[in-house]
Amino acid sequence: MDQLTIGILAHVDAGKTTLSEALLFESGSIRRLGRVDHGDAFLDTYSLERERGITIFSKQAIIDLSGLRLNLIDTPGHIDFSAEMERTLSVLDLAILVVSATDGVQSHTRTLFRLFERYRVPVFVFVNKMDLFPGDRKELISALTEAFGAGFVDLSEGVTSESREEIAVLDEGLLERFLENEEAVSEETVRELIAERKLFPCYFGSALRGISVKELLLGLSEFAPRPACSCDFSARVFKITRDEKNNRLTFLKLTGGRLAVRPEIAEYGEKVDQIRLYNGEKYETVREIEAGTVAAVTGLTGSRIGDRLGESQEKTEPDLIPVLNYSVIYPEGMDASVMYVRLKTLEEEDPSLSVRFDEETRELRMSLMGQVQQEIVKNLVKERFGCEIDFTKGSIIYKETIENTVEGVGHFEPLRHYAEVHLILSPLERGSGLVIENRCLPDTLSVNFQNLILTHLTERRFPGVLTGSEITDLKITLRSGKSHIKHTEGGDFRQATYRAVRQGLLQAESVLLEPWYDFVLTVPEQAAGRAMTDLDRMGAKFKLSGQTPGGSEIKGSCPAREISNYAEEVRRYTRGEGELTLSYAGYFACGNPERVIEEIGYDPERDLLNSGDSVFCRHGAGEIVPWYEVFDNMHLPSVFTEGEEAQWHTGASGRAEILRKKTTDGKALSTEEIDKIIDQTYYSNKRARKHPVKKRETEYEYKKSLRAAKVRPKKPEFVLVDGYNVIFSWEELKELAGINIDSARDRLVDILGNYQGLADCELLVVFDAYNREGHQTETQRYGRLGVVYTAEAQTADGYIEQFTREQAAAYDVTVVTSDGTEQVIAAGAGCRIVSSRDFKQEVIALSRQAAEEYIPKNPGGVNYLGDQVRKLNEDEEKEQ
Repeated sequence: MDQLTIGILAHVDAGKTTLSEALLFESGSIRRLGRVDHGDAFLDTYSLERERGITIFSKQAIIDLSGLRLNLIDTPGHIDFSAEMERTLSVLDLAILVVSATDGVQSHTRTLFRLFERYRVPVFVFVNKMDLFPGDRKELISALTEAFGAGFVDLSEGVTSESREEIAVLDEGLLERFLENEEAVSEETVRELIAERKLFPCYFGSALRGISVKELLLGLSEFAPRPACSCDFSARVFKITRDEKNNRLTFLKLTGGRLAVRPEIAEYGEKVDQIRLYNGEKYETVREIEAGTVAAVTGLTGSRIGDRLGESQEKTEPDLIPVLNYSVIYPEGMDASVMYVRLKTLEEEDPSLSVRFDEETRELRMSLMGQVQQEIVKNLVKERFGCEIDFTKGSIIYKETIENTVEGVGHFEPLRHYAEVHLILSPLERGSGLVIENRCLPDTLSVNFQNLILTHLTERRFPGVLTGSEITDLKITLRSGKSHIKHTEGGDFRQATYRAVRQGLLQAESVLLEPWYDFVLTVPEQAAGRAMTDLDRMGAKFKLSGQTPGGSEIKGSCPAREISNYAEEVRRYTRGEGELTLSYAGYFACGNPERVIEEIGYDPERDLLNSGDSVFCRHGAGEIVPWYEVFDNMHLPSVFTEGEEAQWHTGASGRAEILRKKTTDGKALSTEEIDKIIDQTYYSNKRARKHPVKKRETEYEYKKSLRAAKVRPKKPEFVLVDGYNVIFSWEELKELAGINIDSARDRLVDILGNYQGLADCELLVVFDAYNREGHQTETQRYGRLGVVYTAEAQTADGYIEQFTREQAAAYDVTVVTSDGTEQVIAAGAGCRIVSSRDFKQEVIALSRQAAEEYIPKNPGGVNYLGDQVRKLNEDEEKEQ
């Protein structure tokens, strides 16, 4: 049996769910026709959906026709849940666009049609509420054509002689064949034109009254194009949720091959436990599904929305994203890390939430579309986790891009490490997002390291240098890099890549972007003047499009920060007669960037977690070199070639060139003049500042980073100990290791266990198993103390780097090591650094304090903690 996945999409209140209900009833899939306003619609299964009368989550139903199964997906229409709607587009074979005859083409309708074009989804149009519309069909066809172009043809009565001619003119080759033979416009031809998005069949009726619903089903059966499916397994994940028993459900569409219970999915290394075919709230379990099926599977914990299994095509970045950022107010006394983990669970189901912990303000932050989505998130947290949350007033989510092309260089070379990366950062058109490209030759850098760099470029969001906002609309091209056959490790290229991106951004001419909304504002005629005055004050671009039954209609676009809360004011000054409809338009240049930058107060030079400085090996140790001096010290030549738009690097030779060009009449320039010229050149591509950025002394910067890590606000403490580094730094343990390394490890574990109990902290000691063949990462627990033995080919450095990167947000991490490289990495992640020798003093002091306060003197032969303390004291005295 052929299968089609069809989605029903519309502007809110156009009758989308009502049409879904009518299709299910007409096909015999349900016996009783439910209604949205009665709260008993088949696909509105969530309590808040029934209360509010809107669709919040996409739902699936099954319609079986003669020889064809339709997997029907009903999607949200409210703008606050646009991201949920967009996620379904990647799995649709066809979309049914519902347009209200009384309201016509609305702003969100335009957004939907733009998304259909982006995702290349064929479209059927159902014009609803025709029983309330006084005009005729041709008027509506003209409105659709004016809004979206040619291709809209009425097929309510099938392919007639009149519609044949309208179809034929849509394709030049078909028109020639049609003039010779009218039968050239066949059913197969119609399918091809629909698949190519040249033809958009239109049906006119009333979903509530069941008018033309049967004709729409017949048209789907006859004209909907059938997608080609491969024999090899492939699938797309479009939704993740949990059932009433908290089982994790991964909704996917199988686009090729077959999927059965139990076989392992290679991308996750996990097996499918159960396959469910949902039909509303109910589901049927099956052992196997074939290509074209939409199903929910259990057993996958690593799946993410947007994953493409068995496909080489990368994820498509969403077009509709939240533009407001909120701080989460959670119950007093609850640990931030606990709430963070809970909210991250919701983010799995809706990635647009972008839950994050702000290190500077110590706040949990979340991105939301608006007030309605706020209420839904509050309700979900209360239902799932039994606690209540609230939100502060939302702030606009800004983004940044660049205007010129620059070369970014990152070098990471502490002792026994090495990596250098050269990137080109170039601007793209608005709405392009972040594009990653590789133009590095294999002769320059091995393919494995190239792939590693590309992974690091896509694994995180990079902040800009104006406000610390995420960068977008630029292309990052890998052009060159260098490794060391002996000293390079995977983490080295992560550091070099991050620093290269940042170094490039610090040079570039950055631009602040803000979100804009398209709007349609309808107000009584007497209020049109007031409305246009307000819009002009807000910096909107608009025009008075004409008169409607509701009054004057104004269409345009406006910055989101200005118009987000304007609907309430419209209702006030029009006494409830006015209406404002918004739809996301994209990110464009900020109208008043200076004010925004000043309000946010971001200083890129103080952002130690996103440094553009590089680390070079000098005199046997790592030395930090400021970003503006990297070009003087890099090991590879610049990747810019003649003819490319390049940012000129001001190095030693650059200064000489400046002086040569700037001298006048053979007179030497004064020191003040030289400094001024160099400052102008250094900062010619930077945003305007009252004062140029001061150069930083390397030693001072490194110490400042350590101090910054120490004075952070209180978080749960986590001590991470490099086991072997401590053993070979403490004389008594080093001597014991010379006799038996296992005994030295056991002794250290005993000492750390006592320390943990006294310090009341989380503690993890890491031992390097680098040379143990076939060894996997192993974690053992001794009470609260954790002991980790790393996997084969993983050093303790690598494990500690990974741990600090992942846990620094949730814990106040202290890294105990005397290894210079680990100290640089840990400090960069915002961790506190304690040398092995200083840690020994801390252990002795804490143990001595405990012995004096709590442990009575005991001359017996039992091994008390006080004995160990005295032994440590004696050893320390011997060393001194």
